[in-house]
Amino acid sequence: MTPLIEGQPIIVVMGVSGSGKSTIAAGLADELGWDFEDGDNLHSDENVAKMSAGIPLDDADRQPWLETISSWIVEHEMAGVPGVITCSALKRRYRDVLRERDVVFVHLAGSRGLIGDRLTQRSDHYMPPALLDSQLDSLEPPEPSENAITVNAEKTPAEEVAEIVAVLALRRR
Repeated sequence: MTPLIEGQPIIVVMGVSGSGKSTIAAGLADELGWDFEDGDNLHSDENVAKMSAGIPLDDADRQPWLETISSWIVEHEMAGVPGVITCSALKRRYRDVLRERDVVFVHLAGSRGLIGDRLTQRSDHYMPPALLDSQLDSLEPPEPSENAITVNAEKTPAEEVAEIVAVLALRRR
């Protein structure tokens, strides 16, 4: 089922760390000429330090971060400005904090092997590969009622962006 979009959407690119959220979201925003925000940049210093130390975040750690992302979404919706933002949004209750009228979730799903390989190859991120299992354990894939699509993260970034644009019938700003 194709998600319903009443106005210019806000796309939340979601998935576990290493699924390609930042790459795909930036590519999508560039393709469409839309605003872009990497949700990782909105984490508190405390959250970054905790993850850097290999400690998974709990719900209390995530709540202020989710509220900051939600504020970005609401500001864009109120201004009528389409945008793309990343957020792991692993659980439905996290997505419920972000859900607004024109939000569409794009879940990047890939095999544990692919994502694990990506995490071990990157050196410019605070999220260590050791936390992948905790993220996979927490992941609640979006249900049909959540205005979401799932994209295979094993495709090339250009293929993923093209699929998102086509499935959601998105247009350049």
